[in-house]
Amino acid sequence: MTVELGRYGVWRGAAGLSPELAAEVEALGYGAIWIGGSPPGDLALAESMLAATQHIAVATGIVNMWTTAAEEAAASYHRIEAAYPGRFLLGVGIGHPEAIKEYRKPYDMIVDYLDRLDAAKVPVEGRALAALGPKVLALSAERTAGAHPYLTTPEHTREARKILGEGTLLAPEHKVVLDTDPERARAIGRPVVEKPYLGLRNYVSNLKRLGWSDEDVADGGSDQLIDALVAHGDADAVAARLTEHLDAGADHVCAQVLPNGDDPLPALRELAEALKLR
Repeated sequence: MTVELGRYGVWRGAAGLSPELAAEVEALGYGAIWIGGSPPGDLALAESMLAATQHIAVATGIVNMWTTAAEEAAASYHRIEAAYPGRFLLGVGIGHPEAIKEYRKPYDMIVDYLDRLDAAKVPVEGRALAALGPKVLALSAERTAGAHPYLTTPEHTREARKILGEGTLLAPEHKVVLDTDPERARAIGRPVVEKPYLGLRNYVSNLKRLGWSDEDVADGGSDQLIDALVAHGDADAVAARLTEHLDAGADHVCAQVLPNGDDPLPALRELAEALKLR
């Protein structure tokens, strides 16, 4: 893998990112910033954040295959790589069936998209694939630098590493709430998990593969499920939960600070200290 992500990164929706925030995140010692959601294919935000920083990596989590043509994503990749070599990772994926009316045969769509990225000379080491289930995880190892799983647990990370084998990137996302009151933390985390993810069959199927029951995923998610998917507590407790992913085989884990609408920097500062990033 040519893009150095470091051990810990930050995942945040595109609307909550800016060049100024990127510079602050870099100063705290995080290794990468993941642009969440489905950013526009021109990837201007990634370019602006790279321009405002010196060494931090920027990745997309993810460019949606249904809304951005592979050729557009490739053109953006080559433009950014030429200006900031070794600092940009093109994360791609298919999103979820419920969001796209034309959604058909997702695995075939992924293969076709990767074929088109090949034709456009986007290198394997410059791209990653959103992956949850075994088949797409295996494909990510064959056709990209590796996998970027979303809404997962360290238990999923452990199983994913078995499928990927050694030497393949595994970079899961994990939601965090810095609050030592469990009820308050769940009240923040549950709505983000419930809508949309507990209504989407690919995420629910993945949770059931991990052993969660119908009751766990119903009615907004059981407390146990929310606690598994949203790390909460003081900074040391959250840092320990993130590190469980690394212990389970991840190369990199990116934290999504909740609530999404708040300034993430206070929490990221506390977390950076607990993670001993500097």
